[in-house]
Amino acid sequence: MIFGALGVGIGFGLQNIVNNFLSGLILLFERPVKVGDMLVIDGQWGIVKEIRVRSTVFQTFDRYVLIIPNAELLSGKILNWTHYGWGPNRLELKVGVGYGSDVRQVTRIVTEVCQANPRVLGDPAPQVFFKAYGDSSLDFTIWIFLQHPSDRIPATHEINTAIFEAFQREGIEIPFPQRDLYIKNWPGGWSQGKEQP
Repeated sequence: MIFGALGVGIGFGLQNIVNNFLSGLILLFERPVKVGDMLVIDGQWGIVKEIRVRSTVFQTFDRYVLIIPNAELLSGKILNWTHYGWGPNRLELKVGVGYGSDVRQVTRIVTEVCQANPRVLGDPAPQVFFKAYGDSSLDFTIWIFLQHPSDRIPATHEINTAIFEAFQREGIEIPFPQRDLYIKNWPGGWSQGKEQP
């Protein structure tokens, strides 16, 4: 009985080892992920440092290391920004302005801000779209192309900051969500300017 349970446990353990080993061979030969690739795994950005037979070493931008079993790496969804090389990539940003804003003026200002950023490519050129009428704002979508995936986070900060400053100079409002409250039945005995005892 004991030896039977032990055999089953060893069998499951060996199955896991073999599964990771075979997954490691697939990674090494098919190369869906390569050393040096920039990945996003469970929301964490990082670089693949090593691909071993049973596991892959992934270092995040926060400088900690994830040791990922190869079977898990192959079975899950992974965002690989550099599978075809460190070429240009598109970044999408969003901004909302007040309903009293001039749409053409907003489009011009945002386009100029994007063109002035050294990380943004001139070809393809930045594109600004008036996307929707939001609850409290006119919503715009911005498409810009960057030379490297590593530019995405700093470019987001730089462009959002520059847009905010440009809107302040031009008097363009960036609204926050607002709601109107209507009270149908005012409690009896309450009146304006008087407190309930």
